Amino acid sequence: MMPSCPSPLEFDTLLTYWLGELDEAAEARAEEHLFGCASCGGRLDELVALARETRQLTHAGAVRAVVNDDFARRLVERGALVREYRVPHNGSVNCTVAPEDDIVIARLEAPLRGVARLDLVELDSAGKRLTRVEDIPFRAGNHGVVIIPRIGDMRALPATTMRMRLLAVDEAGERVIGEYTFNHTPHDTAG
Repeated sequence: MMPSCPSPLEFDTLLTYWLGELDEAAEARAEEHLFGCASCGGRLDELVALARETRQLTHAGAVRAVVNDDFARRLVERGALVREYRVPHNGSVNCTVAPEDDIVIARLEAPLRGVARLDLVELDSAGKRLTRVEDIPFRAGNHGVVIIPRIGDMRALPATTMRMRLLAVDEAGERVIGEYTFNHTPHDTAG
């Protein structure tokens, strides 16, 4: 059993250290602590292993996520082949997934000021609800959300129309913030 640390590094510090985004002084402090602390070093190892497993699942097309712009930018910077679609507020987009694509990103433009909680609903072509993801992360000052759908699911789709709906939820109930239509064509038939 690993001894516990009397003053463990915060998770955010471990993550930022691993991403190489600490300033020089903070990085030096973190390294000094990590070299002398088996407990925090073990937590960092677990974080690295989790990131590796998440990357493998993402490349296998098994992960759906709501991310921020920085995460999406890092994917491109790290060499991922990203197919990106911007969907205007209450708009639509023609879309496909190519065999060489690692990740698909959908940017849903939406007015988010004053929204406390945001839910994402996925609908099939007939309007039947498929999934609802409650309390997705967003920043009220942003002009939308960034979704990474499961690319494996996207590749398996026939020509179809899918919809997403963003709902603001508060004590008064819920209201539609935006509706988004994806006119999907399989890559082998895409023009």
